[in-house]
Amino acid sequence: MQARGPLMIEHRLIERMLNIVRNRLTLAVQNKTIDPLFVDAAVDFIRTYADRTHHGKEEDILFRDLNSKDLSAADRKVMNELIAEHVFGRNTTKSLVEANTRYRNGDAAALGDVARCLKTLIDFYPKHIEKEDKVFFPASRAYFSEDEDQAMLNEFYEFDRKMIHEKYKSVVDRLGE
Repeated sequence: MQARGPLMIEHRLIERMLNIVRNRLTLAVQNKTIDPLFVDAAVDFIRTYADRTHHGKEEDILFRDLNSKDLSAADRKVMNELIAEHVFGRNTTKSLVEANTRYRNGDAAALGDVARCLKTLIDFYPKHIEKEDKVFFPASRAYFSEDEDQAMLNEFYEFDRKMIHEKYKSVVDRLGE
């Protein structure tokens, strides 16, 4: 397996969670209510799995290693865009937490903010994932020898040993699509 393999596998689980969020958001808009505990679970998934686990491997390992390479201007530009997109996702998730807290505390108007944040995330992530899967990962592979790629893959596995993938797979399975 190439180093990008685990990242792409993680994208599939993130996409599954986004589908669940999309379905729950549709119901929330129709019913004019949302379960704050579901929003908490979605935030937990985004923060821990999508951001810390997945983006952590990208930023702490892949991007770090690419910074030591002579990247083309186009590839460096895409990498910088991806880093900025990670920050955008974090900021949107922070806004979601704030809106959900207001909603949970009785501010019915905060439902609109919760819905907007969820919609932003479910619109944002598929485009971000596509850019990584179809543009950046294939281009970045060219900068590494087979040995370097396998060393990165091993570092990803070591990184993951510290994470809790199974918990988040079970969260997605439990919440259903």
